[in-house]
Amino acid sequence: MIRAHGLEKRYGRKRVLTGVDLVLPSGGVAVVTGSNGSGKTTLLRLLVGLARPTRGELLVGADRSRLGYLAHEPLVYRELTAIENLDLFGRLYRVPERRERIGMLLERFSLWEVRRERVSTYSRGMTQRLALCRTFLHAPDLVVLDEPYSALDEAGASLLDRELEALAGERTLVVSTHDPDRVAKLATTSLALA
Repeated sequence: MIRAHGLEKRYGRKRVLTGVDLVLPSGGVAVVTGSNGSGKTTLLRLLVGLARPTRGELLVGADRSRLGYLAHEPLVYRELTAIENLDLFGRLYRVPERRERIGMLLERFSLWEVRRERVSTYSRGMTQRLALCRTFLHAPDLVVLDEPYSALDEAGASLLDRELEALAGERTLVVSTHDPDRVAKLATTSLALA
């Protein structure tokens, strides 16, 4: 699914990534770790096509419509409700049986009771749960998660643990995290950035 060799990214004179190699087959789980500023987010942006490498080779075997990306920002519309957000993204991705899928995800991520409230009234953790619903909505082949546990309470983190366990082996996952122990049992490969 992913093959990267000698990947490098610069912004002007600033080198963000140097010599990154990664091979991840379909159904694999890569855990990306590193300190703040090590290039984790940049690597994930390269993987989903939001940035281009300065040097090296990168092949991603999933069409952009088959990618699910959770960024640092939740990428949901705060003036819309949860249902309105997911319906919009469901139409954009042409999700079959969209309403059923949306309902299932809202239930699973404990947002059903607040589905008709504007996202601007949500806590940061609730917004993160909605962003996860958006990411998983179209059942992507490649799921790229940048610090997905950010702002989640223990119940939300446990819920995400279960979701990732269910997806491991069925979907290809790339998870950037400061807490690698949380997903270590799922990992088929690990990448530590310096």
